[in-house]
Amino acid sequence: MSAISYYTADGLKKLREELDHLKSVMRPKASADIAEARDKGDLSENAEYDAAKEAQGMLEMRISKLEEVHSNARLIDETNLDLSKVLVLSIVKIKNQTNGMEMKYTLVAESEADLKTGKISVTSPIGKGLLGKTVGEVAEITVPNGVLKFEILEISRG
Repeated sequence: MSAISYYTADGLKKLREELDHLKSVMRPKASADIAEARDKGDLSENAEYDAAKEAQGMLEMRISKLEEVHSNARLIDETNLDLSKVLVLSIVKIKNQTNGMEMKYTLVAESEADLKTGKISVTSPIGKGLLGKTVGEVAEITVPNGVLKFEILEISRG
């Protein structure tokens, strides 16, 4: 059994869209590729057929994995989030105690993490270190090159 993963409404929608695309567009295309390769003659020496079958197998594995993730996905109710401490979907403004730099991150499920847009996973070292902290607290987070200290300046919700 796969672990339960939590999604925002947008994240769950993207997961469903990818799964639908794989099933309704890519699966029929894979079948057509196999049929086309099969029509080219002797299957024992047909590299194109072998490649098409392998591609289909990889596609079916991806579909199976996404179906499992989707069946264990849970939607996060953003309206009932506690703003007194850092939780999943909290927007956290932090200050690096070493260099004084301020940053703002949204803590999200691992599957929705995207550093370019300021979304960090709750399972990342920084995400884990911030969880449960309150405004004014200093989170000491061990990272590969040492210990970082971040003061929690603000907790909000998007």
